[in-house]
Amino acid sequence: MKIIRLLILSMLMVGVFSETRAQQDPQFTQYMFNQLFYNPGYAGVEGAGKFTLAHRTQWTGYQPSFGGSGGAPTTTTVNFATPIYKLQSGFGAEITNDNLGPLNNLSLQATYAYHLNIKDKKLSLGVRLGVISQSIDFDQYLWADPDDPYRLEGKETQIRPDLGLGLYYQAEKYFAGLSVNHLIEAQFNFGLDDLRNSLEKSLYLVGGYHYSVSYNLVITPSVLVKSDFNTYSFDLSAIATYNDKMWGGISLDSRRQQSLFWVIVY
Repeated sequence: MKIIRLLILSMLMVGVFSETRAQQDPQFTQYMFNQLFYNPGYAGVEGAGKFTLAHRTQWTGYQPSFGGSGGAPTTTTVNFATPIYKLQSGFGAEITNDNLGPLNNLSLQATYAYHLNIKDKKLSLGVRLGVISQSIDFDQYLWADPDDPYRLEGKETQIRPDLGLGLYYQAEKYFAGLSVNHLIEAQFNFGLDDLRNSLEKSLYLVGGYHYSVSYNLVITPSVLVKSDFNTYSFDLSAIATYNDKMWGGISLDSRRQQSLFWVIVY
């Protein structure tokens, strides 16, 4: 347990002395169905292969005021994770595309997690390694000063490495996870030496409890805390699972957004 505490402390200290800015990662309302996106330690802990496709559109119906191909921000992520029993571990892969007007981020990630069995519980130590491609279409910007030194033309793209670490602890009745992503803090300056555009570190803490109402009905309240080591926000959710075939629930985040959802699986 001393090793576990040391790992957690090390992850928390990673960003304490770094200058940080606004939270940059894409956000998903139903985070509980997409935990691999936030925590590499989640890979394979469920003991079965899992495929996830998630899409989010903000400001539905919004159109750019001055033409161009911009508009409502959209995010799409596809990931897959599976246990590797012979290696007592899990593997995952993920593709995420995040678009905000002239700015587009494409992320390709591979995840490995080592599983430690502690009696009837499981502790997973995960690492995520990949690349992020950031593109800016400068032709979509309207420049107040035609002689602005930062004014470029056309579309510029840069590719940088990315690294994340995560812990995930799972028991029969509860679960908890801690992860830090973007440890490299990749810099994107598109040839402009004075431009500081970095992908800041992000911290995620998740926890939940499975409450058995009856033999066929389980309610799972959970919380996801998100931080850039400067500011923080949180999401709350409650999921009702019936007979392992139907899910329904409600989610709420600290920005006062909420959603209702239901899923049927045969």
